Amino acid sequence: MTTGVRPVQGGGAGNGLGLVVGTVPATPLQFSVGLAPGQYAQLDDVVVTQRAMPGPEHGVVRIAGVVTNVEATHEGARFPSDVFLIEQGALPAEICEVAEVTVTRVEPEMYVPPLPGAVVTRAVGEARDSALYFDEMGSSKVPVGFGRDGQPVFVNFEFIDGTRGAHVSISGVSGIATKTSFAMFLLHSITTCGVLAGEAHNTKALVFSVKGEDLLFLDYANSRLTSAQAARYAALGLPAAPFGNVRVFAPPRRGDPSGTPDVHARDRAVSPFYWTLAEFCEQELLPFAFVDTEDERAQYTMLIAQVAARLRRDVRPVGGEGAIKIAGVDPASDKILRTFDDLVRLLEAELGDESTRGTWVAGSTGTGSVNALLRRLRSAVAPLGAVVRGDLAHKGERSISTSRAQMTVVDLHNLPDRAQRFVVGVTLRTEFARKERQGTARPLMFVMLDELNKYAPREGDSPIKQILLDLAERGRSLGVILIGAQQTASEVERRILANCAIRVAGRLDAAEAQRPEYGYLPPAQRQRATLAKPGTMFIAQPDIPVPLAIDFPFPAWATRPSEKGEWAGHDEGPSRPADPFATIPGAADDPPPF
Repeated sequence: MTTGVRPVQGGGAGNGLGLVVGTVPATPLQFSVGLAPGQYAQLDDVVVTQRAMPGPEHGVVRIAGVVTNVEATHEGARFPSDVFLIEQGALPAEICEVAEVTVTRVEPEMYVPPLPGAVVTRAVGEARDSALYFDEMGSSKVPVGFGRDGQPVFVNFEFIDGTRGAHVSISGVSGIATKTSFAMFLLHSITTCGVLAGEAHNTKALVFSVKGEDLLFLDYANSRLTSAQAARYAALGLPAAPFGNVRVFAPPRRGDPSGTPDVHARDRAVSPFYWTLAEFCEQELLPFAFVDTEDERAQYTMLIAQVAARLRRDVRPVGGEGAIKIAGVDPASDKILRTFDDLVRLLEAELGDESTRGTWVAGSTGTGSVNALLRRLRSAVAPLGAVVRGDLAHKGERSISTSRAQMTVVDLHNLPDRAQRFVVGVTLRTEFARKERQGTARPLMFVMLDELNKYAPREGDSPIKQILLDLAERGRSLGVILIGAQQTASEVERRILANCAIRVAGRLDAAEAQRPEYGYLPPAQRQRATLAKPGTMFIAQPDIPVPLAIDFPFPAWATRPSEKGEWAGHDEGPSRPADPFATIPGAADDPPPF
């Protein structure tokens, strides 16, 4: 008994992987390969065959593809129990392995099927580059990891930077799919592989950190990085080094009048962020206090813009801490507003009184709509009180800006969900407006946002969702590139996903994998995605008809305090002493990202 396929009369596989089988129809887009004795094929192997065409004007057509399924059967068996008779030698049968190949490239473009009996070989070197279109990417190749054959895999930067497409969507189960780790590796690769050329230094990245302090050490070397792991970076042509120019913004600690940033394990290049009451009114930030997706037909939503406009028009800054007075209110009170709670109390008094309500909102506004507005505003006091205030004496940098560093990290993990939405919405609006004023797409600005399904859900509407839609649809022309990560792509606004040229999936939930949003994955890859190990991703890009499975290197930057090695940053801006009493429960015991 032999392993493989029976030799084809008049020839064999020779040194090839196998032969195109004739029992399964071969088409210009798909064919099957019977594996030769002693050969094997695994999913994602790249193979190539050819067909000689009649006449000298056509020559030879090369057909390349990727293995998308492999089956092993007994030829000659009729019943499942026959396997025991075959094993005992009582029943003659042959083991046959057949690999299904999905065509990726045909050169020249004559879409004809390979003929049964044609020799199929593994594609290596230039043949592999041609099969996966790497040869046409030229200087736009961005390494993203290694294929199943251990060779580098690239994405075309022209589908990221806006030349032919933009934006990246990364999906996967929380804590297993390593979405954030891959997003940071992609940013590292883009900024160090050479595709940005002279623009690399001025290219910016805005990263929102929502899960602990894991992203606060991007400029520290990873002490757990081994020489073998560093060699993987070298194989991709990348430095095994952390990010070199990082600035962190964190909300101020509660109860600290000096505005000390609420972080514990980082003591360099970190600043507090908050908005003064004067800025809240002058910049009309009130709509971002209502960030929950609501029915746009709700009556109270029509009042928000009117109240915001009145605040902008009549605010009077007081002192140097951002406190305010509102012109036109009861002059007898003459109260200075120093906290967000003070502002809400004033609005409750003014809008709750029918004699003064008309100065804030126009028309015959119903009491029910006003009460709905005030209820939601009152519920925002506790979450937003830490980031909207006029009572801090902090005199240093406190406005989130990407101008001071190549990588700007905004730490949100200590804020309630509602405050996180407020910060994301206001920051994105500010940076998007800055890029519009700049008037040129270059240098690029990347925005890495986790939990995209929370900020741009499929149902409902909100100011943040509108900004993200604008970013997805117009960001390409302005040089603003979204790298969005989410557990469930099925819950993200369709128009945002439709504008993402690069789609990535890590470990998926079995039910989620069957959603139409993952239609770019062949059936076998959908099933594999439910079993994928941390560090394995499936990448779909317009250049290549089949998504490619890759694994990417272990982070060269620290991902938790226990991994902090040598600091690679710059001594810019204020530093503060480490908090000797702060503890990070379980930090040293957290599982690694892979």
